[in-house]
This record gives sequence, C-alpha cells and structure tokens, in this order.
Amino acid sequence: MTQRVSATTLVQLGASQPGAWHVNAQVVDMVRKGAAPRPVSVTDSQRQIRFDLNKTALLVIDMQNDFCHPDGWLSSIGVDVTPARRPIKPLQALLPVMRGHQVPVLWVNWGNRPDRLNLPPAVLHVYNPDGRGVGLGDPLPGSGAPVLQAGSWAAQVVDELPIEAGDIRVNKFRMSGFKDTDLDSILRNLNVTTLLFAGVNMDQCVLYTLQDANSAGYDCIMLEDCCATTSPAYCQAAAVYNTRQCFGFVAQSTELLTGLSDSRFE
Repeated sequence: MTQRVSATTLVQLGASQPGAWHVNAQVVDMVRKGAAPRPVSVTDSQRQIRFDLNKTALLVIDMQNDFCHPDGWLSSIGVDVTPARRPIKPLQALLPVMRGHQVPVLWVNWGNRPDRLNLPPAVLHVYNPDGRGVGLGDPLPGSGAPVLQAGSWAAQVVDELPIEAGDIRVNKFRMSGFKDTDLDSILRNLNVTTLLFAGVNMDQCVLYTLQDANSAGYDCIMLEDCCATTSPAYCQAAAVYNTRQCFGFVAQSTELLTGLSDSRFE
C-alpha cells in the first residue's frame, strides 16, 4: 500500500499550479492537481464545439502601436490601419471576462533585439524589400521610435487594451509566435490544450501562429470578430477558410461571452 503524505508537507515545484509537481524528502508527487472540467461551447458552421475552460488560454497577437496606431509604422508607410483597430472593442469586452474566469491571457508581440542579430535577411526583406525604406528596428518618421523593437513605443500594445499584472507577455521575432520563443514551454507549464486566437493580421501572424499551434497538437479556435487584417478582403476569407479546413475552428467572441455568463461559472 502506498503511504499517503499530507499535502501540507509538500512543496510545489513549478510556477503554474496546473502543471506543478509537489515534493518533499520522501515523496515526489507528479499527479497534477487539476480542477474538474469547465466545459463551454461555441458554434462553427452550425456545429457545436465544446472545450474545457480550465485548459484554455487566449493569445492576443500584435495589437501593437506599429500595426494599429495612426502614428505607427504601417500608417507611416501608407497603410490604412482602420481595419487593424476593429478587434479593440470586442477585446475590451472579452478580456475582463476571461481574466475573471482565470483564463490565461498571453500577449504575443513582435519585440525585436536592438541589434537585430536574431533577424535573418529573409525576415528583414519582408519589411524593407529595397533596403531604403523604414523596416524592423529603423526609426519611425516623427517619433523616432524603432520599429517593433522590444521596449519601444512602437512595439507597445495600444493604450485601449491595457496589459494587466496577471497577463503573460511573449516576444516573437517571426510571423509565428512559436518560432524561437518560449511560448510553447509556457503553455505546457500552464497545462493548456485549447488556444483562442485574436489580433492582427489574421492572415499573417495570427494564422501562422495558429498553424504552428495546430502542428504542435493544440486545439485551435480563431475568434473571428477579435481578429482583423489590413490585407485585401480575399486574404481574410482565405484565412478563415484555411483555419476551418485544415487547422481548427472559427467562432465569435460574442457567443463565447454568452456561454461564460452561464450560472455554472459564476
């Protein structure tokens, strides 16, 4: 018979309770202390999609000044950033509710090194194809803030979406939030299996991150009304189609909020 040791004598190893061990000199307890499932449902093309809120995280991608602010980088090179600002209002409604239900909120943003040593020419070329424009790390006209550089105004999340103390920040250096970052390790330690996706651009960084998440075994749901793009409309349509066809599901945050208002979760 296995001897049982009082939990008060055990020390937690691991920053996240869902994924932690509990140990002392006599015991290594690797049984995760997960809570009972909290199922919630959304709809994709008339099909009910159920997932466990206890194993869910919300990724908010690239809602940064350089993409969404009139004085940011995209605007400075002639892009209309009005579409990129559309997720702000639905995210303002969604984020407090998700936090209230202890769903981790992760801000996955471009945050490049000042010396750009981890950015290969193939990445730099996308944003400065002839070498004479304003690309990654170059000073913005007017403010002089370096484009998408970690710690700069340009890389900050827009003021309308304040990051709270319990939120998690992840800097990325490619279209995908998984490439060369600690995002996967963080999610594994949080014991997360389902990812909700929001942000810009939905056909680029959002979709690329979602694709990598799917390849890594996560269950993926794109929140369509919390995503946007400054690309042509057919790019958005293709992103939605490809997500449904190959990589996960597409739902609306408004329906999720309705489900979260269920008395079971109060």
